[in-house]
Amino acid sequence: MPKTPVPAELDEFLRQPNPAVIATLRQAGSPHTAATWYLWEAGRVLVNMDPSRRRLALLRRDPRASITILGGDGWHRHVTLEGRAISIESDPDLEDIDRLARHYTGKAFGTRTRPRVSARIEVESFHAWAGTGAWVTAVGR
Repeated sequence: MPKTPVPAELDEFLRQPNPAVIATLRQAGSPHTAATWYLWEAGRVLVNMDPSRRRLALLRRDPRASITILGGDGWHRHVTLEGRAISIESDPDLEDIDRLARHYTGKAFGTRTRPRVSARIEVESFHAWAGTGAWVTAVGR
């Protein structure tokens, strides 16, 4: 696993079950966004999808992605992570989606009849905002 590319304060924030939105790229270059659960894995982000999701097809075509994590206490604090999907793999035993569901709800994922796919996005850069200014003095760009 890569070294955490963010300061400790942001690392702690990213480990929380905060709301998040993932952006992938359509063929013409415009963004496609969707709310998502995520798990911060110290430099990588785990997301999990039903195979029918548009964002999965887009990630397979172009691995670039951006994930904005909003503070659970309000959107005035947020971190945007930019990177590339380095792996896209089936989740046949629903282990990854169960980890995500437990992180957010405390319970295993409820839908057990549909297949799931996991993507791990390696973070290449970030920026963070809090209130009226940059959250940290050195942004990761």
